[in-house]
Amino acid sequence: MTVWTKNDLIAIRRKLHQIPEIGLEEFETHEYLMQKINELPQEQIEVKEWKTAIVVKVKGTSPSKTIGWRTDIDGLPIKEETGLDFSSTHPGKMHACGHDMHMTVALGLLQEIVNQKPKNDFVFLFQPAEENESGGKLVYEYGLLDDCLPDEFYGLHVQPFLPVGTIGTRVGTLFAGTCEIQAHFTGKGGHAAFPHESNDMIIAATEFVQQAQTIVSRNVNPIEGAVVTFGTFEAGTTNNVIAGSAHVSGTIRTLTQSMNELTQKRIRQIAEGIAVSFQCQLDMTLTQKGYLPVENNPETTKNFMDFMRHYAAINLIETEPAMTGEDFGYLLSKIPGTMFWLGVDSPYGLHHEKMMPKEEAIEIGVQAISAFFAELDKK
Repeated sequence: MTVWTKNDLIAIRRKLHQIPEIGLEEFETHEYLMQKINELPQEQIEVKEWKTAIVVKVKGTSPSKTIGWRTDIDGLPIKEETGLDFSSTHPGKMHACGHDMHMTVALGLLQEIVNQKPKNDFVFLFQPAEENESGGKLVYEYGLLDDCLPDEFYGLHVQPFLPVGTIGTRVGTLFAGTCEIQAHFTGKGGHAAFPHESNDMIIAATEFVQQAQTIVSRNVNPIEGAVVTFGTFEAGTTNNVIAGSAHVSGTIRTLTQSMNELTQKRIRQIAEGIAVSFQCQLDMTLTQKGYLPVENNPETTKNFMDFMRHYAAINLIETEPAMTGEDFGYLLSKIPGTMFWLGVDSPYGLHHEKMMPKEEAIEIGVQAISAFFAELDKK
């Protein structure tokens, strides 16, 4: 029997924090995770790998169902500025979204389940590329879960602005679905003194950005929610040259997939209309990948919330939907399950270069979730 103490788990988290890697390049992370998984009793588990993904099946003694847990393993292209003595050793990369915490909780939970010798099968997915390539969709479509598909799936995300010991979730939509916008307008550049001989793409792209804002105000039901945000606008070379091309990029965030599809449709219609009115060429891509809304299943979520309400170490709260994106939404569109926030009480938020979750949240998370899984295993 392998027993990792609270200090062992903190040491694991700190090691993972030092080696953040971008999605589908998590080679050192994969190697370290396999090292820890290999410390567990091997007769109880089966391990499969694909690219940097790892699936660990814990074999039950008399299984009637399969219970799944998912963690993401990638980092972000952010330069860390925490000043911690275990800061990232990979320049320009950081676990600023807390995936180091996610992985540590998953390993601790895996160890607990193995030691419990469960009746049912359990499957742990260590998933790459949550931040950039929708690794959950890639893993599912490859078929890595085909012979061990969970009947119900669970996962968490750390929440810096909730106290340690708090879990937050809700039935229905927890996180938004996202879609990335790339729009390139190409016309005819020229001298600033002769605008009639040119086709100004700064004006065209500006009109597109402005008109896109009417989608939320005039096409979205006020009772529902949607966000259209543009983060980059690139055009021109100098002050006295009319730009012959312009590129803008942005994101769509919606709480339902139908609203995401409507917003995508209107974005494309507006861009195509701009191209006609300015007599220019349009090259547009709308990319959603697997970033569907995270829709918590009513039954699994009610069971989870009922359990956590009575678990002494946890303060359960019902949270509002958030416009953050998460590719666990793709897996939950295939398999019923629940995602929730785990409070880690950081003074800085997600994706911040100084994000510092409190490590005592690790043991609390492991103990609470393993207790919930032990209860599920009895049913």
